[in-house]
Amino acid sequence: MSANSLTSTLPSPLRDLVATACPNDEDFGSNEKDKAEVVNWIQQAASGSNVKSLEPKELDAHLTPKTFLVGNRLTAADVAVYGALHPTVKSFQPQQYYALPALTRYFDHIQSRPSVRKAADSVNPPLASITFELDNMPKLERKADPPKKKEKPAKAEGATQSADAGAASKEGKAQKKEKKEPKEKGQAAASEGGSSKKGAANAGNKAAAVAEDSGEPVPSMIDLRVGHILDVQKHPDADGLYIEQIDIGEETGPRTVVSGLVHYIPIEQMRDKYLVAVCNLKPANMRGVKSFAMVLCATSKDGKEAGIELIQPPPGSKPGDRVYFEGEKYESASPLSQLNPKKKIFETIQPGFTTLESKEAAWVDPATKSVHKIRTKNGVCVAPTLIGASLS
Repeated sequence: MSANSLTSTLPSPLRDLVATACPNDEDFGSNEKDKAEVVNWIQQAASGSNVKSLEPKELDAHLTPKTFLVGNRLTAADVAVYGALHPTVKSFQPQQYYALPALTRYFDHIQSRPSVRKAADSVNPPLASITFELDNMPKLERKADPPKKKEKPAKAEGATQSADAGAASKEGKAQKKEKKEPKEKGQAAASEGGSSKKGAANAGNKAAAVAEDSGEPVPSMIDLRVGHILDVQKHPDADGLYIEQIDIGEETGPRTVVSGLVHYIPIEQMRDKYLVAVCNLKPANMRGVKSFAMVLCATSKDGKEAGIELIQPPPGSKPGDRVYFEGEKYESASPLSQLNPKKKIFETIQPGFTTLESKEAAWVDPATKSVHKIRTKNGVCVAPTLIGASLS
């Protein structure tokens, strides 16, 4: 299906808006699934300027975790919905768009894209840029998540069955004397067999946890990977936070990451950047947006106000590349699947993170003072300018 046929149902000037902002076939989806979603959104936008099928509250809920409607880039779906929403959003009073923070954030993001802005100014009549007064926007009150109930550990059925089978296999005479002679050799063997197998079953149930959490915290427990910022925008409910979509090479797509860098790194210096992401922290809600990783940054030894910089992977790095610590002890070690917040593994390791005189990122063992540079297969990760900086 051609782009012209896809947009033919759209009213003018919406049709012209989409055609101008999205001149390429890939703007209508890069695969069959995305194309189908784009068609669905265009059909909804085709309902007219009153957008009966695009209920703002439902759309706000849908957009809360998203940057774009389809996939990880701007498509014709975003442009069509932006154009269809324009008359409605233009009529909003502050209290109305205050109540729709995700929709407001999304709309402002789309209208600010260069291709959309150029197209919006060229259609007849033009779709003027809408300014949102956010300084007086009330802070959202969010209830804390209720505490999780602790579940009782399940009985090890395998161990019970093994013990029963061991006891059943004993001679009838040993079974009859079970109560009178609990320490008889046969009964003792059954008891020991059941006990050992029960222990084995418990060990099997907890093997991963023991393997991951045992021993003192070491830097190789931290899952560091190369990430690429596909999109970044300011958090609608927090002046100091960015919301980033970061590609770390996963088939599930980019991760949403919230970072407190607004006052330290201009948004222009965040766009399209390659960085190092901490990928096995427990996801955390940051003013209503769940963050699924952390951006590794260098903070000047003189404090935040003296400078914060993104740690940069070496040239040639690709999203998902493994980032590891030099040294035989750590290079081949696998990180934990997720850091246990109660064990404070990252907090224990973090004081040793620093940048060397060469601006290379490293972890210095506090006990031995040995230096372990942070690197990928292509080279060592660096801070652009900071020496002796703390990494976090």
